[in-house]
Amino acid sequence: MLAAPHAAATTPHGKSSIKAPAKPQQVKSPAKAQVKAPAKAKPKAMAAKKQAVQVNRKAVPVAVVAPPRPSYGQLAGLHGKQDALALKSSVAFVVDQDTKEVLFSKNENAVLPIASLTKLMTGVLVSEARLPLDEMLEITQADVDTEKGSSSRLRVGTQLSRGELLHLALMSSENRAAHALGRTYPGGLSTFVGLMNLKARQLGMVDTQYVEPTGLSSRNQSSAKDLATLVSYAYGDVTLREMSTSVGHQVEVGNRTLQFNNTNRLVKSPEWDIGLQKTGYISEAGQCLVMQARIAGRKLILVFLDSAGKLTRLADAERVRKWVEAGHASPARSTPLALKGFDSRIAAN
Repeated sequence: MLAAPHAAATTPHGKSSIKAPAKPQQVKSPAKAQVKAPAKAKPKAMAAKKQAVQVNRKAVPVAVVAPPRPSYGQLAGLHGKQDALALKSSVAFVVDQDTKEVLFSKNENAVLPIASLTKLMTGVLVSEARLPLDEMLEITQADVDTEKGSSSRLRVGTQLSRGELLHLALMSSENRAAHALGRTYPGGLSTFVGLMNLKARQLGMVDTQYVEPTGLSSRNQSSAKDLATLVSYAYGDVTLREMSTSVGHQVEVGNRTLQFNNTNRLVKSPEWDIGLQKTGYISEAGQCLVMQARIAGRKLILVFLDSAGKLTRLADAERVRKWVEAGHASPARSTPLALKGFDSRIAAN
């Protein structure tokens, strides 16, 4: 390509001198050398770049975040069901606590992992056992999460009262606190889990099973209807109501003061009158939320399971609240909490 300009340059000299062709040869030689030099250098430069890329690629996997695991609800195809309120939760259930009338339902019979909603049953057992809430308990290595590897600000060796641990478990979903409550229960952890399942059966929660007190295990499972039963029952305990709806709480750990906040920011909203609540999340369960709230003068129980996105469960609750306040809510069918054992139930094991 570069030889053509030099050939053209020799044209004016063709008639004036016989020696003119000698000059183009001298010009061509360095010109070709200049062209060839980059050509030889280019592969080296490219090789250096490739080497750099390869070095960078070796470091990339450390920073790459694995795609989120699909929830059990997603695997079961529950998100494909549409509803009138366009909720993002694949499971939703709204019932009048007094009349037992179902106002809204969506996949309410599906049996799914419930994550930290488990801690509501943990709280029920601890509260009803009338164990001394001022008794000091210690966080041990046994309370460290080996299921999901979650972190905690309650270090091994931390000593807090049973009441403080119960508060943190219900309000800020503290896993080590919940596990310590079950571990230190009279008879130990296995006895505690057995009583969790016994209590569920006594309440008629036939779709529910527990294997540990925190909700970190995906084998802790229930249905929206069962959870509505549990929320209605737990609401009768003033301790659970106050602790679960507390906006924040400070605890003294050694020479440190730790501030814990509620995992449900709706408790701070003046538009909400929440009597009891609990949130939950693990990848298998998605974002979960249960609440007892007074809306438009009615005491309602709201259950949202398997919602994708951190704020979608709260947005779903807001949609339901506005829908009820607008007067659109009407009973879907009566006595929902007595309806059990549907064949359409989805078991995600």
